[in-house]
Amino acid sequence: MLRWALAWRLLHGGRGPSGLNFSRVPAATSSGGGGGRAEPRPLPLSYTLLDGEAHRPALVFLHGLFGCKNNFNSIAKALAQQTGRKVLTVDARNHGDSPHSPDMSYEAMSQDLQDLLPQLDLVPCVLIGHSMGGKTAMLLALQRPDLVERLIAVDISPVETTSVSDFPSYVAAMRAIDIPDEVPRSRARKLADEQLSSVVQDLAVRQFLLTNLVEVDGCFTWRVNLDAMAQHVEEILAFPPRQDSYPGPTLFLLGGNSQYVPPSHHPEIRRLFPRAQMQTVPNAGHWIHADRPQDFVAAIRGFLA
Repeated sequence: MLRWALAWRLLHGGRGPSGLNFSRVPAATSSGGGGGRAEPRPLPLSYTLLDGEAHRPALVFLHGLFGCKNNFNSIAKALAQQTGRKVLTVDARNHGDSPHSPDMSYEAMSQDLQDLLPQLDLVPCVLIGHSMGGKTAMLLALQRPDLVERLIAVDISPVETTSVSDFPSYVAAMRAIDIPDEVPRSRARKLADEQLSSVVQDLAVRQFLLTNLVEVDGCFTWRVNLDAMAQHVEEILAFPPRQDSYPGPTLFLLGGNSQYVPPSHHPEIRRLFPRAQMQTVPNAGHWIHADRPQDFVAAIRGFLA
């Protein structure tokens, strides 16, 4: 059977070609998952760093729920080439090649970056976060504005998004997948796709979720930590209450076909991010970088100019 709760472990590390630096780390747990308010222990995140000019703020990309750093591969390469800046893509905890932890709070995810970015000498940076990554980016900017030169929140706001999100049903559907051991990968993927289809009708979304299906010792499992997601899904769809504001330039980049950031969210955006600009990408849904990659890159470059 598919062991969805199996921790995803990656045991190899090294340096990639053409200036790509990889940090791959084994799965781990954090002491920050209990009910107390102790400061979360940062985890060593997996990342890819494209080299560039050291004197200009680097671009740092944070993916959304169920995503990984590879979601931004082509965009990162394009922006590194076009801007000459360093570009960092990061796997959030419980995603991609980063360690697993029972704590999936935004405070913990912000702490991971507060630990990583100074280590890489990438502060202050331009922080670009999509969906869950956008909320992590916003919280980090509010907590540590000295680390963030400017901020881009992609189709997300500092407001609860439960009413428009299907993510809880996605988590439940992924947990229910049942795949026999020792079947070929193509067969396993087909079985998972068929079982997800009753809940996730959109083929593109199913294909996105299936990028997390991996084989470990002959068994198929999810490399995302579905236990932690199920435990924290309401918290992920919310946003930690904040009183302080972020004084830096901020862009809220919205999908023209998305309902994630309605006008009712704008007052809270203006309160927390008084220098916020709003820009809509036509013919784009929630995953703007996938739907309209050239427009996405152009919007980022325009904001940097």
